[in-house]
Amino acid sequence: MELSIREIGYGDQSINKKMKDYINTFHSMISEVHYWNISDRSKKIEIIKSFLDDYGNIEELIDYFDEFNMILSKNTLNSYLKSVSNQ
Repeated sequence: MELSIREIGYGDQSINKKMKDYINTFHSMISEVHYWNISDRSKKIEIIKSFLDDYGNIEELIDYFDEFNMILSKNTLNSYLKSVSNQ
């Protein structure tokens, strides 16, 4: 991430500030999606809009996250780790 910020043209002092902003945004997202499973569709739209205010197809994004969540819930964490540990 730091390299991407540097490619944009930020200097050393600005990178620390930008990283702090990105980390805070990430934690805000995690906090908001914590109750994704029990949220209704209108609440999910509100959550996505708060972070992606100019995104065009929020409905499609919500469907994607719901489907992704369903796939993850059907498998154990161990099933994802086995392929990594065998290499």
